[in-house]
Amino acid sequence: MNINERIKGMLAEHPIVLFMKGTPEFPMCGFSSRAVQALSDAGVTFHAVNVLEHPQIRAALPHFANWPTFPQLFIQGELIGGCDIIEDLKSSGELARMASDVAGAAHR
Repeated sequence: MNINERIKGMLAEHPIVLFMKGTPEFPMCGFSSRAVQALSDAGVTFHAVNVLEHPQIRAALPHFANWPTFPQLFIQGELIGGCDIIEDLKSSGELARMASDVAGAAHR
């Protein structure tokens, strides 16, 4: 399986995925830490992928998503954005609504 297929598989398997540096418990950069905090504050359950442990994903994802930096948040396979966008969505209440829509769709 090539790396793009692996990424697509992760996105298909998990409705909300954060590709980040480090883990939610031990983020390895300030932007990843802020993204995790915003998601947690909004009550979002997500699957985290530590790109530092997966160099192939780290190298391929910026091209796959057409987004150059980490973290990268995907909801239902669609790129939402990075740290600043995640924080803006949390502040507006939109992040919690988006996560709730995903949870509602999973229970239908």
